[in-house]
Amino acid sequence: MLAGLDDEQRAAAQAVSGPVCILAGAGTGKTRTITHRIAYGVHTGTYVPEQVLAVTFTARAAGELRGRLAALDVGGVQARTFHAAAMRQLRYFAPRVLGGPMPGLIENKLRVVASAAARNRLTTDRTSLRDLASEIEWAKTTLATPEDYPARAKAAGREAPFEPAAVAAVYASYEQAKQRDGALDFEDLLLVTAYAIEEHQDVARQVRAQYRHFVVDEYQDVNPLQQRLLDAWLGGRAEICVVGDPNQTIYSFTGADPDYLLGFADRYADSAVVKLERDYRSTPQVVGLANRLIGQAPPRKGLPGLRLLGQRAGGPEPTFVEHPDEPAEAAAVAARCKALVDDGTPAAEIAVLFRINAQSQVYESALADAGVPYVLKGGERFFERPEVREAVILLRGAAAGGNEPGMLVPAVRDVLASTGWVEHRPPPGGAARDRWQSLAALVDLAVDLVAEHPSLDLAGFVTHLAERADAQHAPTVQGVTLASMHAAKGLEWDVVFVVGLVDGVLPIAQSLSRPEAVDEERRLLYVAITRAREQLTLSWSLARNPGGRRSRPRSRFLDGLAPDSGPTAPPARRSAKRPKVVLEGEAGELFERLRAWRSQAAQSASVPAYVVFTDATLQAIAETRPASLRELSGLPGIGARKLELYGEDVLAAVTG
Repeated sequence: MLAGLDDEQRAAAQAVSGPVCILAGAGTGKTRTITHRIAYGVHTGTYVPEQVLAVTFTARAAGELRGRLAALDVGGVQARTFHAAAMRQLRYFAPRVLGGPMPGLIENKLRVVASAAARNRLTTDRTSLRDLASEIEWAKTTLATPEDYPARAKAAGREAPFEPAAVAAVYASYEQAKQRDGALDFEDLLLVTAYAIEEHQDVARQVRAQYRHFVVDEYQDVNPLQQRLLDAWLGGRAEICVVGDPNQTIYSFTGADPDYLLGFADRYADSAVVKLERDYRSTPQVVGLANRLIGQAPPRKGLPGLRLLGQRAGGPEPTFVEHPDEPAEAAAVAARCKALVDDGTPAAEIAVLFRINAQSQVYESALADAGVPYVLKGGERFFERPEVREAVILLRGAAAGGNEPGMLVPAVRDVLASTGWVEHRPPPGGAARDRWQSLAALVDLAVDLVAEHPSLDLAGFVTHLAERADAQHAPTVQGVTLASMHAAKGLEWDVVFVVGLVDGVLPIAQSLSRPEAVDEERRLLYVAITRAREQLTLSWSLARNPGGRRSRPRSRFLDGLAPDSGPTAPPARRSAKRPKVVLEGEAGELFERLRAWRSQAAQSASVPAYVVFTDATLQAIAETRPASLRELSGLPGIGARKLELYGEDVLAAVTG
């Protein structure tokens, strides 16, 4: 059971009694350590496997634990999420504790929250309902009652979708509705189970006789409600092993409290603390950057800090790239992804990580244009988001009524305003802000297109949106992963691009007034960096749109990490006009021939010419003269959809 473990992992695996805290840095083999520790305890006779409860935060992690334990010839150990463990226990004890069978479970709060909001005469939409549900979940996981909520929300700096008193009233109505219907939500599973153990001595004796040894993974993410249930299970005993990384505390906004991990040694004075710092995931170059980043953070009270020690062979240095604008940044990342895939890197081993989901749109488009398949993790595809689908329908209807050329951007703004969207006023609340950002991205796209094609009207814009949406429906198995930094936690790739690193995005603007929130944003970047095994690129853009004022400062977290030690000074503004394409000889003749073909193709399809191919793509074709569909697919701006529609015609034009 100890073979193949390093010295620190072996020390943790052999610490099978008493309170144990394993501080496990990114890539240090914590799952391996946990499973070998349990297996060592079972095979040495210290544990009865059926008396061990290992608690994780995801069903995937619980399944991984069970699979590894089975490979070590250990059966009978319960590896479950907090909610799954509580549900199993409450279902068994419900007749004794609740006087009847297990109540029904509310799997989606929105319907009940909507009714509670209506009773309090609040006007809501789906976005504000999601944010209200999130606030109720935060209140319940932090053990705040409706009466407590306003003061607790203010102290925590919450940005609620309504006034705190209104949220508290909805919360109270929500609880009343559940009681009336005899139903429980997911937070109630934990709360009622803890209550059953705390208030019913016979239940407590039975549960504590069943489970005598506890392991809690990702302990830095435990919230007060989960800790209350854990304390009820323990009943004052100290046979507990917690595993966590204070440098990966990134879920405080959901109620997670890292103080449980940081204060573990104070709570259990005789605890054993083992540090796992040997990083087997990333190259020393990636590890070194992660250490320098987290080393900028102010010291935290409690347990000792972690400094990773890279164990792999050396690799390339992380690269830092500045771009003039977001579309240029996305195009450069997409081009690099295509080159990597063409050179043999599996697309599934590449990830593009960003701070907020709304940033995905420009990368979805760039990858689709480059013909690179992708998978969007942790969110819906941009064109499948409800607010975007609604906006496209409204834009299509407005286009049918006619639109003056040159008035595209005002027309798009007017249509979006009819949905309640207000420019320059992002609302509070995570879901509401994501919705606002998605619609703002449509306006940004319109601005970009008008800069290149001043006469574009609303009908042309709608056609362009359809073209983009169609290109994104290509098969995405083995695709490049697009993910928010939060959604990337626990995952890893050979190649990682961390993008959009500007102040106001990372750290996000609403965190700037609270130092502890800024520190959490730094840890979020640390999580993103430590996802990379071999190649890492960090990038930012000085303007949102082409031709825009290049004044956005790169993220303050890059100061001292990027090659120049100081903050980036915005360069002088340059003209956004693209140089006129000038080709001579055969290339010039081919370029004009391609332009003539494009005009005919666009007229036949009733779309603007640029929707077929841009001048830049035609220039690339004229200069390289591709002789096959494979060669043609390697050029910028030619994705799978355009290759299918126009590939043979383009090759015919090339050969004359």
